[in-house]
Amino acid sequence: MDHQYIVLLSNLFNKQGPVNVILFRDFLVWKDIGKNWKSSVSISPTVFYVKRTMQHQWQCDQVSFYCDDLGLCQQWIQTINLQLELQTNRPKSLLVYINPYGGKRQAKYIYDQKVAPLFSRACIAVDVIVTERANHARDHLRTEAKLDQYDGVVCVGGDGMFSEILHGLVARTQMEHGIDPNPPDVNLAPCSLRIGIIPAGSTDCICFATVGTNDPVTSALHIIVGDSQAMDVCSVHHDDTFLRYSVSLLGYGFYADIQTDSERQRWLGPARYDLSGVKTFLSHNYYEGTVSFVPAEDEVANPRDKEQCRAGCRVCQRQTSLQETRNDEPPHTVGDTWMEIGGKFIAINVANMSCACPRSPQGLSPSAHLADGTADLILVRKCSRLDFFKHLLRHTNKEDQFDHSFVEIHRVRKFRFQPHHNETVLLSDLSEAQMDHIGSGNTSPSFENSPSSHWTCDGEILPHAAIQVSVQSQLIKLFARGIEEKNNNQTPMWLLETDLLQDIG
Repeated sequence: MDHQYIVLLSNLFNKQGPVNVILFRDFLVWKDIGKNWKSSVSISPTVFYVKRTMQHQWQCDQVSFYCDDLGLCQQWIQTINLQLELQTNRPKSLLVYINPYGGKRQAKYIYDQKVAPLFSRACIAVDVIVTERANHARDHLRTEAKLDQYDGVVCVGGDGMFSEILHGLVARTQMEHGIDPNPPDVNLAPCSLRIGIIPAGSTDCICFATVGTNDPVTSALHIIVGDSQAMDVCSVHHDDTFLRYSVSLLGYGFYADIQTDSERQRWLGPARYDLSGVKTFLSHNYYEGTVSFVPAEDEVANPRDKEQCRAGCRVCQRQTSLQETRNDEPPHTVGDTWMEIGGKFIAINVANMSCACPRSPQGLSPSAHLADGTADLILVRKCSRLDFFKHLLRHTNKEDQFDHSFVEIHRVRKFRFQPHHNETVLLSDLSEAQMDHIGSGNTSPSFENSPSSHWTCDGEILPHAAIQVSVQSQLIKLFARGIEEKNNNQTPMWLLETDLLQDIG
């Protein structure tokens, strides 16, 4: 009998909970019996399965069984294959993009050494493209990729690489549905293919906020077992022109100034963010403008209710049910009620998710949800440097970072910002000296002594300060399940799998 690989169920259930099994391997082992060198056949199936470890991490483990009855072993295989035919959530073919330049330039090594062997073991066919330039993956997805051949798209890199995949896949979907993305109030068509993230960047915020760890093996196992997590996406416009999509942080002022300054220090690697952060904090700039927003209608959750988005989140599930109901109803127009706030702000942030990362385990908005159709708008008004430092410090602990008189937070469906100066010029039209002025919060030649900043959109600087943002509910899906709650009383998974196989026999 040749070596045979058979993919098992992604979810096997009994009274004690789900079991995530990856692979069943059936092969023959020849055993030496006595001194007569006679041989007999023994069947030795080995089950490779997912084992939960510390800090939301998963690993691949295995357990072997021995059986002298070939018929019984074949019955196991047939029973498992019969159940496997009912599983449609697990991918069989993936398109993988690797960014060899991001982070510490370890993406290809991480994929080859840690991820590819798992995909091979799980019998997933992969087509790998190593990107050669910026936006290579985005452009390939928009025009060339034969997406009907794949069950998902995987990016190996950092948040910037994920953004490329997002923009390429969403743009391709809108073109196929004949939707113009430029009108600010357009409802975009959701993407059918799921996106997998193998973290290999500097911060990997999106992976950390959706899985709970930046471990590439854990992410690969989530892809293999076919997990699915819907995610909201913000579409950002200037007038009637689409600019970019955002899934994590859209920031004006403090964080944008850090991003602008850090781009000049790329040779420092990840340390550039620390240096730029200190410089920006000491500058203590503030900017004047008007913020308008449409508040969320859902009263189930609010930004300060301490209810964090976790696997099986009731808030996100409720939004899914609402969307399914609305899809069955005839379209109708509801007028938006806009609220307006003006003033001087040190920072204006829009968070689609918690934006948690290893340095800030709670994130910018700890109670933000991945798929509830809203974003959290955080306004930090002009205050003293000491007060602002206290606010920043709470990003690193569990204290309420919004419990300050100069900070307010709103859960919104739409958002607009108008700076109190003339519209900015394109960044490509600015000299390095002029960029230095913008990054430091000083005057720009075209602003007539009016201080200005820019927006950072998931790590990219936008060319306009006056923008409108709409939350596109559950526009994409990830190969993830959200951050799992810790369960110290969980039954060891190999015991459940052993019981299962014994039941089959």
